Amino acid sequence: MAKQPKRVRLTAGRVESFTCAAGKSQDFLWDTDTPTLALRVSPTGRKTYVFESRLKGATLRLTIGTAADWPIGRARSEAQRLKMLVDDGKDPREIESQKQADKAAAQVAAATQDEADRQAALTVGEIWPLYLQTGKPKRRDAWKPRYVADLKNMSAQGGVPKQRGQGLTRPGPLYPLMALALASINEDVLQSWFDQEAMSGKHQAARALMMFRGFLRWCTAKPAYRALADREAGKSAHILDQLPSTADSKRKDALQADQVRGWWEGVEQLSNRTASVYLRAMLLTGARREELAALTWAHVDFQWRKLTIADKVVATRTIPLTPYLAHLLASLPRVGPYVFASTSKTGRITDTRNSHAKVLQGAGIEKLTIHGLRRTFSLLGEAAGAPAGAIAQVMGHQPSATAEGYRPRSIDALRPYTEKIEAHILSVANVQFDRAIEPGKLRAVG
Repeated sequence: MAKQPKRVRLTAGRVESFTCAAGKSQDFLWDTDTPTLALRVSPTGRKTYVFESRLKGATLRLTIGTAADWPIGRARSEAQRLKMLVDDGKDPREIESQKQADKAAAQVAAATQDEADRQAALTVGEIWPLYLQTGKPKRRDAWKPRYVADLKNMSAQGGVPKQRGQGLTRPGPLYPLMALALASINEDVLQSWFDQEAMSGKHQAARALMMFRGFLRWCTAKPAYRALADREAGKSAHILDQLPSTADSKRKDALQADQVRGWWEGVEQLSNRTASVYLRAMLLTGARREELAALTWAHVDFQWRKLTIADKVVATRTIPLTPYLAHLLASLPRVGPYVFASTSKTGRITDTRNSHAKVLQGAGIEKLTIHGLRRTFSLLGEAAGAPAGAIAQVMGHQPSATAEGYRPRSIDALRPYTEKIEAHILSVANVQFDRAIEPGKLRAVG
């Protein structure tokens, strides 16, 4: 016959005095008020309340909590609640497990919503630095340094002392967008921003818009920002009607033959000798802006009359050093490794747009980009009768761009054509030059 369990009405005193019988791993004291409730004690004296009943023919025992944490009345109420569940055929363990699962799911949902809210609140200014660091143009590994600098200037807060002149810098056109949430940038927002910026300068606003549309394209390519960015923003008819057409946006500017003389005279009169020689060298070589700016004295060969310059397509290209250009370069002082030296951080010339703008204004030329000098070289080369392949080789065009079919020429084979082009340019510019005169010696400056 099974031994009957100890049953008493649980009181604080009885709970306190109850101990585990010698030789037992645990002992129980059952409550008479709530028969499914018992006090369990271990040999170490640890006391807990337990619930015990039968569910579907099997004994079900659950721990309620320690006697130190659970008052007797609260333990009775919990045992009664569990008994009602069991009487309804429900397993309290399954209910608790589901409760914990629901709680965990709610926490995940809350965290997900918090992250969604955080993402939705991300501002353009928070994402912009990453764009400057990892963004890049199509089919190239990285932006050119000048474009990165323009992106930074366009988004700058302003309010810092100007490097040239007095006063403080103004905020960049894109700065007002930096404080806005990326998710809030839509067609209406950009249209309102563009209209405001266009009042200060339509061309600058248009350029800023093109840059920002590049940023939106980059965002839509990133999984983290794809859902936030509206790639179609900035394409409203109102904005597009004010932008240059696709045909007009292609750069086709170049000096006309009758403008060369006025341009040349203006460049000669520049107080900045380095900028003056640099601009004329641009016209005489057809080189790209950065290619010529990076020219070092180590790559100027006055003896064998050659220039080796960095090339956009291949590492370098070597072209003939023509007589007048040799005189121009020989007139520059050597103040470092670069031919077109400056006091900038790079140690070389970086931006001649201000000098060039003065020349254009003085010559009455409405508009001409620095790159337009490269197109001018090509046009004047054709007028001089040089083959298209020779012109393309000097300019560093890809082979497929030559009209006559690509036939690389040696330096000696190119030289007659480059000298012919230079002579034609000097003639159009009304420059008198004796080609027999040897270049003057370079003077060193400490």
